[in-house]
Amino acid sequence: MPKAPREGGFPTGDLARVSVFAALIAVLGLPGALNVFGNAVPITLQTFGIMLAGAILGTWRAALAVTVLLVLVAAGLPLLAGGRGGLGVFAGPSAGFLLGWLPGAAVTGWIVERGGHSPGLARLLTACLAGGVGMIYLVGVPVQAAVTGLSPGQAALLSAAFLPGDVVKAVLASIVVRGTQRAYPDAVPAVHRDRLSAAREG
Repeated sequence: MPKAPREGGFPTGDLARVSVFAALIAVLGLPGALNVFGNAVPITLQTFGIMLAGAILGTWRAALAVTVLLVLVAAGLPLLAGGRGGLGVFAGPSAGFLLGWLPGAAVTGWIVERGGHSPGLARLLTACLAGGVGMIYLVGVPVQAAVTGLSPGQAALLSAAFLPGDVVKAVLASIVVRGTQRAYPDAVPAVHRDRLSAAREG
């Protein structure tokens, strides 16, 4: 399992990475949101950022980056696509998808971490699909059904409109992360950075 922060606080580098990815996810909301087929849950680019965060930061750092973003949103900052923010977004139809970002990023990171120092494209794609798509849907669809009064099947059918775009995002995120690994070998999943650092210190 990935290690939690060492006693005494977070390393400065980790805090910087967490901040950068929280900001990146927010910036990916700037192009706005698109509602299709009458679905109250919008299509945005921000799930692309969730996949990148999980695959590059690893489990707990990615989860922390998403937590920082969601706390800022809850505080009222308009960091979601379409300039949305405030506690009200956590009571709307998209609330489950937003909350699903947290386990989605963590699961993506967990799968990538188990791929060794340089996980292959297939593992990266599997991680992005399982965490950045599957886990988010797993939380989002039931909450959407509960909030809107739709049946789970109806909510799932509406969410199926997201799938083509989400698959494209997963493919692009996998390619970006793989390219990042090759260009910057130190940008490895967090658990392996911890192990490499421990080995050097030992």
